[in-house]
Amino acid sequence: MRIEREETAALVIDFQERLAPAVAEHEELMRQVWILLAGLRILKVPMIVTQQNTKGLGMSVPAIWEASGENDFLEKITFSGFRAAEPLIRDKKYILVCGMEAHCCVLQTVIDLAAGGYVPVLVTDCIGSRKELDYKTAVKRAEQEGALLTTCEAVLFELLKEAGTPQFKEILKLIK
Repeated sequence: MRIEREETAALVIDFQERLAPAVAEHEELMRQVWILLAGLRILKVPMIVTQQNTKGLGMSVPAIWEASGENDFLEKITFSGFRAAEPLIRDKKYILVCGMEAHCCVLQTVIDLAAGGYVPVLVTDCIGSRKELDYKTAVKRAEQEGALLTTCEAVLFELLKEAGTPQFKEILKLIK
């Protein structure tokens, strides 16, 4: 199944100031997320940023706003971001999911997306947890629940479909 750009949106889940530093290998994770979001911006894929308990966990880290070009977020109290985002993704089929933590908010969002009839696409190098076992278990469970697994670079090239375009050249600069 090919992921089609026109039928795709992205959920950017809870990359918040007080949570991000606690996630394993968070610097590499944030580098990959920055590439993904900047690439999606070039491709004009809509992105929805969620925040869990902003008062307690803070705002999304500056890299999220910089790379995505977004300036607003959906506040949520449920772990899953599906209910908050659903009105904004109704016309899409494929929902790219990146965020933290993989075993909590990300996984529950994936489960709800699949139950809601969407195709969740889990960008595995753009999700994180504090513990490696939680991360690995979440990816396995997400796949069992119907998520397609991919990586940042793979999904950007899939959405591009061809080389030689101005968008390809811009994305190539991001990943090199």
